Amino acid sequence: MPSPTEITVSQLSRLIGTPSCPALIDVRIDEDFDNEPTILPVSFRYPFTDVAELASRLKDQRAVVYCHKGKKISQGAVALLRDSGVIAETLAGGHAAWREAGETLIPADKIPPRNNQGRTVWVTRHRPKIDRLACPWLIRRFIDPTALFLFVSPPEVLDVADKFSAVPFDIEDVFWSHRGENCTFDTMIEEFNLHSPALDRLAVIVRGADTNRHDLAPESAGLLAASLGLSRMYRDDLEQLGAAMGLYDAFYRWSRDAVDECHDWPAPGNGS
Repeated sequence: MPSPTEITVSQLSRLIGTPSCPALIDVRIDEDFDNEPTILPVSFRYPFTDVAELASRLKDQRAVVYCHKGKKISQGAVALLRDSGVIAETLAGGHAAWREAGETLIPADKIPPRNNQGRTVWVTRHRPKIDRLACPWLIRRFIDPTALFLFVSPPEVLDVADKFSAVPFDIEDVFWSHRGENCTFDTMIEEFNLHSPALDRLAVIVRGADTNRHDLAPESAGLLAASLGLSRMYRDDLEQLGAAMGLYDAFYRWSRDAVDECHDWPAPGNGS
């Protein structure tokens, strides 16, 4: 009989990339991590002995904890969190079961260092349109849901990156940027090992909108139109990003779940 405080790989996989995704905590011991230095999307490492310290940070959130095989370490950590009032579950089978199911694993060395609040910090040019909204969406949904984004004037991006320990993206001559005909969104999917049918499909749409190649996907023109509309609606870049999160959530769910569905009028059964 399954544990009432356990979630399966397939159940968790459906939540990854959506606003309903729980906080994911990797409590593997160092030896297990060193043998497999990859982490689940949006997860962060934390010592299992100190996991109760996360209770205030996880207030009003659902959390999933995983160790190597989903046994004593993650189950003990979940018991501590639940005692502190956190709605926490273990991942059945742990990191090993996730890997064996062929689910996405991110190379840990690609995740930027976190600041003293546990957040990754990124910086790019202000007044975002396509890539500079698509990439923050990807980061918050698959890498770090608490990621901090700094939008600054173009000449200041690199100096801000240096002074504020931020990662520059979507500017020329940095790691996280366009490569050939691909845009920064493509680069992040490649480097973070986020390839999936849904994200690869979305990447084509983003690339077409960002590089003015609407022949790549019919949806690219629609994404451009919506993005330019958002840029006119919001003067504040962070408010614009907040609104764009919902837009990209919708494109992702279409890419994952609804590409075979169409709409017509009159609806089936309503015509004469």
